[in-house]
Amino acid sequence: MLTLLSIRNYAIVSSLDLELKNGMTVVSGETGAGKSIMLDALGLALGKRAESDAVRTGAKRAEISAVFDISKLTEAQQWLESHELEAEDENECLLRRTLTDDGRSRAYINGHPCPLARVRELGELLVDIHGQHEHQRLLKRDYHRQLLDAFAQSEELAAEVRSLYQSWQAKSQELVRLQSLSEEANAQLQLLSYQTEEINRLNPESGELETLEQEQKELANAGAILQRGQQINQLLGDGDAEHASALLNHALQLLQQMESNHPALTQTTEMLNTALIQVEEAQRELDHYLQGIDLNPERLYEVEARLTAIYDLARKHRVAPEQLPELMETLNTQLAELSHVDEDLEHLEAEVSAANEALLVSARKLSKLRDSSASNLNKQVNQQLEMLGMSSARFFAQLSPVDAKHISAQGLEEVEFLISTNSGQSAKPLARIASGGELSRISLAIQVVTAQITDTPTLIFDEVDVGIGGGIAEVVGRLLRQLGKRAQVLCVTHQPQVASQGNQHLFVSKNADTGITETRIAALTENQRVNEVARMLGGLEITEKTLDHAREMLDTGI
Repeated sequence: MLTLLSIRNYAIVSSLDLELKNGMTVVSGETGAGKSIMLDALGLALGKRAESDAVRTGAKRAEISAVFDISKLTEAQQWLESHELEAEDENECLLRRTLTDDGRSRAYINGHPCPLARVRELGELLVDIHGQHEHQRLLKRDYHRQLLDAFAQSEELAAEVRSLYQSWQAKSQELVRLQSLSEEANAQLQLLSYQTEEINRLNPESGELETLEQEQKELANAGAILQRGQQINQLLGDGDAEHASALLNHALQLLQQMESNHPALTQTTEMLNTALIQVEEAQRELDHYLQGIDLNPERLYEVEARLTAIYDLARKHRVAPEQLPELMETLNTQLAELSHVDEDLEHLEAEVSAANEALLVSARKLSKLRDSSASNLNKQVNQQLEMLGMSSARFFAQLSPVDAKHISAQGLEEVEFLISTNSGQSAKPLARIASGGELSRISLAIQVVTAQITDTPTLIFDEVDVGIGGGIAEVVGRLLRQLGKRAQVLCVTHQPQVASQGNQHLFVSKNADTGITETRIAALTENQRVNEVARMLGGLEITEKTLDHAREMLDTGI
């Protein structure tokens, strides 16, 4: 339950600390005093989006803190533990929100900064707010289904159905895609088979093109290389008497005949000997190379034919010749995929069928739960309507089954709330039959019924009694007080009949003594409650009779 709400510099509140009790707390005050500010501030602490002008004029920052007693809220404790956001006192939870005048906002759970989505997630376990315009949502059929699921406590099962539906849809879409691919595959398979057969027959290897081109160059030039090599050999030493070796030997002989030991001649002799050795070594190296040259026209033909096939196939597929090995791998992969389409299709068809069956099983469970809960909801809402002065009205939560082939994420039925406001009239949708006042009472009846089964420890009703007065308003007050026996109830009201039923009474007032308008909220004493209920009863002035009436209402409420 909410135990403390602190507000600093929010809207027209400069400083406010409210200690709240269990049971039913009513909030009243004159029109325009700012009764909803407390609830708006609490909404911010619970993760609601902030308005740009939320910070009080003249202040730089607004701050709202809400302290909750979670000693009996196992689910909230587990949520905090799972997100590692526990407080030192495990029985307490502190939500804090700060707003700056430049529009920035921060939210905290037990002192830890948290995104608003996470704060809202926790807030749903702590507070349930029923707004004064709640009845407008009753005109939307989606809200009818949500209310019925909340009453049936089937939200988890409904979420499972939505998840299974999404999974089934995803698999079904993939099946359609694969079926389309299968049809195209038959047309592509023949062409791809021919392409892969052709390229696999050639079987190009990585780096092969460069090797072949080098070999082709050598084979094509083999004749010319041998001819020139032989010519060089003749010049070096295998030719007639004028070859290089013979000339060097003749020069050495002439040097010896000179019979001189002059250093220049000695050096010349050494250089000529070295040259002769180099010439003979060059001749041997050339011989070795020429012996390896093979005049092989058959191999040349093979290499050139291979190169031609590679070039032709590369042009055919519009790729560079060196890219053929990669292309071969790609085509083989595509062919393998197409070859397995039928096998994959059969497997996916089985998955789609299984997903649909799982969806139908859960959806039928949900349908059964909704059907039994709808009858119970009808009964309880009609009881509340009778208490609220609509004894001739009959409320129906209608379930319209849909064919299993047309199942949706919402299940196997459409949910719509119908009402017959007069005996003998057929039930029709709320939007077509109910007046504004009737819609308010219908909304309140549904809220009271659904609130009785909620696990949320704090229930807030923001002027849900608008348009209701007299004895009906007293019934509303009693209903809310009854709810206060099992949960903390906060109710903003204009009705004295409702206010008199509260266990605690907060009064909202507006003050401008300092020249700046400011809202204040204070808990009323017993005597102050009498005066406030008397004020709410109306009249230009409060008389003794009005005060006596107020005392009587409060005594009856107690």
